[in-house]
Amino acid sequence: MLQPGFLPRQLPAASRRRLLGMAALGTVFATRRGAYADELVRTAAQTEGPFFPDRLPLDTDNDLLIINDSSSPADGVVTWLSGRILSATGTPLRGAVVEIWQCDAHGAYLHSGSVNGARRDGHFQGYGRFVTGTDGRYGFRTIKPVAYPGRTPHIHVRISRGDTRLLTTQCYVRGDAGNERDGILRALPAGPVRDSVLADFRPLEGSRIGELTAAFDVVLGVTPADS
Repeated sequence: MLQPGFLPRQLPAASRRRLLGMAALGTVFATRRGAYADELVRTAAQTEGPFFPDRLPLDTDNDLLIINDSSSPADGVVTWLSGRILSATGTPLRGAVVEIWQCDAHGAYLHSGSVNGARRDGHFQGYGRFVTGTDGRYGFRTIKPVAYPGRTPHIHVRISRGDTRLLTTQCYVRGDAGNERDGILRALPAGPVRDSVLADFRPLEGSRIGELTAAFDVVLGVTPADS
């Protein structure tokens, strides 16, 4: 059973220390424009899309690069995705289930109808989930998203608590050339609303293998009483 906390159990000690460091860095990288509630921009809703896994993997933790006890990691640029789930007034939301899913480095989803299914990376988990603690923080080890036919690179994100679905959205790579051609992203008004689903994918300081870090806070339309 998935428990609240930040560390996936499969990670070796060095990676666990790095992920703990990312939790601290997320406080700096993931904060939106200022600390005042009236400056928070609610994260825009986006379509779930047709490729939510039609069969969940046996391993559904927050490390998408290693399935169970496999020694073979997935292809792709390692990315540490972290952030906080916040109410409309900036209150951290505990007990929120954060789910992510994305195509692998070859452009194939964990779905029977996915394009490029024959090339799917069997080492990529494709889906993960995380339960936030009192600080509202989540974290995943995954890959930098790549383009899917007709779409710019993105990661699907879904937030729930109990039986209530709070938000479905997508996280995009800020500055990617494909963003201007993506109809789903461009349907959002330019400015703060569109910016709410963009994240900077930055080099992870000290990484010897070119890892990236991305911070993506999710601001929900719930009140402090809901948290």
